[in-house]
Amino acid sequence: MSKIGFLTDSCSDIPQELADKYGIEVVGFPINLDGVEYMERKDFTNDQFYQMMRDAQGVPTTAAITQLQWCEIYERYVDEGYTDLVHLCINSAGSSTYNNAVKGAEMLAEERPGHKLNIQLIDSHTYSMPYGWYLCECARKVRNGGELATCVEEMKQSLDRVEICLAAYSLKQMKKSGRISAAAAVMGELMGIRPIITLIDGKTKVEAKVRGDDKVVPAMVELAKKRSEGVEDFDYMIGHTNIPQTADLEKACRKAFGKPPLLVFELGGVVSANTGPDTVALVYTGHPRG
Repeated sequence: MSKIGFLTDSCSDIPQELADKYGIEVVGFPINLDGVEYMERKDFTNDQFYQMMRDAQGVPTTAAITQLQWCEIYERYVDEGYTDLVHLCINSAGSSTYNNAVKGAEMLAEERPGHKLNIQLIDSHTYSMPYGWYLCECARKVRNGGELATCVEEMKQSLDRVEICLAAYSLKQMKKSGRISAAAAVMGELMGIRPIITLIDGKTKVEAKVRGDDKVVPAMVELAKKRSEGVEDFDYMIGHTNIPQTADLEKACRKAFGKPPLLVFELGGVVSANTGPDTVALVYTGHPRG
């Protein structure tokens, strides 16, 4: 008799009610802000973290989940009699967490020699609810009687097409973190320059720079339309940090795409620690990359 588990990290931004509904374990990332270490999903809500960033002197930093932590988690699944574990992980290009999980699985063989747990460790190549959503879908299908291999393959195919376009309405966080120079940030703020950034297949790229907040949403929507042209089963999601521009983005997307979003979700601590507390993101179905 199969006993199947689903595992991910808190960068997936899966709401706890969905994690509970589909039996998904979400492991929190540690985040340090002004010398205090917090655990995501335990020590603050998303709204509290946005405000903490606005009030902080420094910039938040995240630490990887260690190989020892993963090994201990895997040991628990072995001891509880699981036969299969689907572990979908944060983008390996942006965190050593995935590689630590690989090493954790190797350690498991030493700690539990001859164990029968089949671990499917998958690099999402992305961040936030774009991989959280598809893990929920995979778990939902399996819990409803779907064949595990088929459901996992469908999840991988979906991840192979997901693209993210995001914009930060303030460059303060990027300046503090060193992602852009202080001079560039000051000039950008004075001139109202807003970078439009894509995250595709684990890689980030500044696609455009627009001048003025009112130009941000149209630029994001136009970019998504261009990159998804010809995609038949197009869907999209909207991520945000509870700022007013979220409603503008959703309204523009409904008009441009002729359908509501699959989901409107909050960006969690790991993502917003890098983008800042004034961010919107448009997640959409692109063309297959595999």
